[in-house]
Amino acid sequence: MSKIGFASDHAGFELKEFVKSYVAQKGFSYKDFGAFTIESSDYPDFAHPLAEAVESGEVDLGVALCGSGNGISMTLNKHRGVRAAICWNTDIARVTRAHNDANILVLPARFITSEDAKEIITIFFNTPFEGGRHLRRIEKIPCLSF
Repeated sequence: MSKIGFASDHAGFELKEFVKSYVAQKGFSYKDFGAFTIESSDYPDFAHPLAEAVESGEVDLGVALCGSGNGISMTLNKHRGVRAAICWNTDIARVTRAHNDANILVLPARFITSEDAKEIITIFFNTPFEGGRHLRRIEKIPCLSF
């Protein structure tokens, strides 16, 4: 089984706690990089450690949450080895894994239900990367000026 990394800000905290229990029930181990309360917090403080853990292989995949999903996604995608994708339904989750080999699922906590999150996570974790022509495109993602 894979090890999953989690990160959220205050807006994503409650849904993150729900999702952590769901993935634990499915047999996954996890590491939580914060936030650890609903007190106001800054998503970069938790996104960067998650991104570094994905890049280093400390965790296999990540799940990140903030209110809209945008702020934490922008932060995560500053890291060369990260392909974070905001998913608000199962179709997006399926395509982003199959075509983009996303390694961090970003959930917009204020716009989805806990049941939506379970369905999205299930699809994200169970969809393999198709490779082929998609691999060529993924290899072109990193910015050469890094």
